[in-house]
Amino acid sequence: MSDQFDAFDGEVLDLIVPATLGAVRVDRVIAMLTGLSRSEATNMVNEGSVRVNDQVVRKGSYVLEEGQHVVAVLPTPDVGFVEPDAAVRVDVVLDDEDFAVVDKAAGQVVHPGAGQRTGTLVAGLLARFPQLKTLSDEGLCDPFRPGIVHRLDKGTSGVLVVAKTPEGLVSLRDQLATRTMGRTYLGLVEGHVAEERGVVDAPIGRSTRTPTLMAVRADGRPARTGYEVLARLDKPHAVTLLRLSLDTGRTHQIRVHMSTIGHPVVNDPRYGHRRDRRLPEERFWLHSRSLAFRHPRTDEPVMAGAALPDDLTSLVDGWRES
Repeated sequence: MSDQFDAFDGEVLDLIVPATLGAVRVDRVIAMLTGLSRSEATNMVNEGSVRVNDQVVRKGSYVLEEGQHVVAVLPTPDVGFVEPDAAVRVDVVLDDEDFAVVDKAAGQVVHPGAGQRTGTLVAGLLARFPQLKTLSDEGLCDPFRPGIVHRLDKGTSGVLVVAKTPEGLVSLRDQLATRTMGRTYLGLVEGHVAEERGVVDAPIGRSTRTPTLMAVRADGRPARTGYEVLARLDKPHAVTLLRLSLDTGRTHQIRVHMSTIGHPVVNDPRYGHRRDRRLPEERFWLHSRSLAFRHPRTDEPVMAGAALPDDLTSLVDGWRES
């Protein structure tokens, strides 16, 4: 599996074909896993953008077999840049010459990809901070992710930091890579977590059974999540409120790790098993609460956070009142 790309971020699909997708046409598999239309997937095949076991496949009707290695270069949006969109909501928590910390709303996609090409947070950021385009113009970052240092899932709310200058981008990326940037989340999970605190240290990679999901795998990338119990609640059913910290930042890391230890995030549509209709279908109870890092120029400590949004607060209050 590829270490560099996430199949659903709009760059490359890298897949070992599981049994569930054996005997399925390659164009259908690409469309199924990326959100592209069937015609877009067929065009990818026709243009030579798809390889199976390192051989270019030229027919969308090619039938895959279990265990084959598929690598597909996904199409980028039709234009070579993201159009600024002032209508996109951008809640700025902290604004600095070198960076901005923003509070991302649940349901908001951070940057364009195969599944969504307009209305992303990046479009709003470019309208608010036009200097971000300079970063991609100078080749320092992808033109579809100008200034993006790290990301949050669509269904997760809370803080993320965006670089505004080359100095800010280099420093913040380095702090993220060397694991000196602190990232704290609040999560409500199913069941009562027995230990007051703990660490889940388990590698994560693409699931071989369900390739739209991530999973703990021996050959995955290292992943480490710390947790601390804040409250255990009982009605209408047992849940635990956790403070979570990331030592790494893998795709869906908290969600996968919590599900692996038997405590999936409440209302998680991919890794959970219980639907809570008090939240929208794709809104799970996970919030990026705070960030801690060093200022790119002064090296002074910076801390920024975002309060819990009303939808998550009201859900916890409902449990407490019960």
